[in-house]
Amino acid sequence: MTFTPPSGAELAAIAQRYGLGLGAPDVEWYRELIAGAVTSYDVVERLYAARTLRLGEPPSRDWQWPAEGANELGAWYVTADLTEAAAGPLAGRRVAIKDNIAVAGLPMMNGSRAVEGYVPRRDATVVSRLLAAGATIAGKAVCEELCFDGGSHTAKTGPVRNPWNRVKTTGGSSSGSAALVAAGDADMALGGDQAGSIRIPSAFCGTVGHKPTHGLVPYTGAFPIENTLDHVGPITRTVRDAALMLGVLAGRDGLDPRQRAPVPNDVPSGGYLGELDAGVASLRVGVLTEGFGIPGLSQPGVDAVVRGAVETLRAAGADVSEVSVPWHLNGVHLWAVIGTDGAFGQMLEGNGYGMNVPGLYDPELIAHFARGRREHAAEMSITLKMTTLLGRYSLDQHGNQYYAMARNLALEMAAAYDAALAQVDVLVLPTLPVVAFDIPTGAQSLPEIVATSSGLMPNTCPFDVTGHPATSVPAGLHDGLPVGLMIVGRHLADGLCLRVARAYENAVGGFPVPPGS
Repeated sequence: MTFTPPSGAELAAIAQRYGLGLGAPDVEWYRELIAGAVTSYDVVERLYAARTLRLGEPPSRDWQWPAEGANELGAWYVTADLTEAAAGPLAGRRVAIKDNIAVAGLPMMNGSRAVEGYVPRRDATVVSRLLAAGATIAGKAVCEELCFDGGSHTAKTGPVRNPWNRVKTTGGSSSGSAALVAAGDADMALGGDQAGSIRIPSAFCGTVGHKPTHGLVPYTGAFPIENTLDHVGPITRTVRDAALMLGVLAGRDGLDPRQRAPVPNDVPSGGYLGELDAGVASLRVGVLTEGFGIPGLSQPGVDAVVRGAVETLRAAGADVSEVSVPWHLNGVHLWAVIGTDGAFGQMLEGNGYGMNVPGLYDPELIAHFARGRREHAAEMSITLKMTTLLGRYSLDQHGNQYYAMARNLALEMAAAYDAALAQVDVLVLPTLPVVAFDIPTGAQSLPEIVATSSGLMPNTCPFDVTGHPATSVPAGLHDGLPVGLMIVGRHLADGLCLRVARAYENAVGGFPVPPGS
């Protein structure tokens, strides 16, 4: 790698692109000036190379491609058996790691040919914490391409199939994580969530998925999409396991710019287990009106199952009331602008990490992805191509004006949820408006495929924009497929969300599992 000074022709092209009004003599003067200025780039390269030598090569860890016939769901990217501590709260528990999260020495694809072949040198913070807690890393779970789709059909390794019905989607983008936990192939999994990607597959697969308060769990070492939307958290079979895992994952690491105040340095005393079984007798549960009956989307049977779950909470002693937050209906539109302009600027143009924030970067991954993105652009998913086209157009025509509008409006939307949560302890609503649908086969039109995935987000993505914690638990079945109940709390009230989820789990005697798992 060498920073080659630009030629006169290259500078002339840049000057023309930005309308700098430079003639040939001006370009030559700037070329000579810049040739001297690149010395700093060379110094940084030498200093970083010395640092990289100190880090050494990626550790030698055993891993395997999934054995033939042993990956029926298409959910494993690679398998492994990594344990570093004999004791700890997660000792003996097999954990699948979403394949956008770095496990040093194991290949990482992030569902995309643009990332394929990259091998991280260091573990993500969450992986280090799992290993220190005694967990066994059982492998990397397939995720959707660059984690940018709510279905389970965009990973270049092939579709991930729902253990409840093999022709149905698992939802995404943490598709493999939820499928493996639901099928019993892993005890726990790490997922990521920018628009619902922990909660969507959890709702479709019948697992517990918790999206933490934004910044509570460090994102360091996970492939970013957009700093203000990025979350990582647990997917499990039981609420207790989700609370146990969150207690291991949470807390500052000093490297993640998402972890601003008031994210605590340490988890609460006793982790998230201390109040887990306190029940709901003293709690006020607000049923979010706007989360039901979404025109053109909500299946009446799904709404009915969730309202039945709410009645179970009422019977368990909760004080239940209807709550209206009209801003909720606009959440998907705020997300669409942030998730298009922001993700285009950071994930695509910024090669994942972007710039302008402190924290730990991964220069090798940035360079690898920059090359892969150019070489495999034509192979990218429909949603990524659409984001590239619209994001580039928006920024070319309007700068980041619309992104700025949406982020400012997000403050108002967050305040509206906060006002509702001052009147009740948690909000409840369907995680998704539908049950799992058939995996697209290619017979559908492009608009139909995009509409299918984007139609999953209206209830999940607003809470990525505002950063409120949200837990999805199985509410029951509709047409033989799982339905998700979502529980949303105040910022940093993750334990309260899990407490309500646990009370529901206890009231129904546990959650159903797929046939044969």
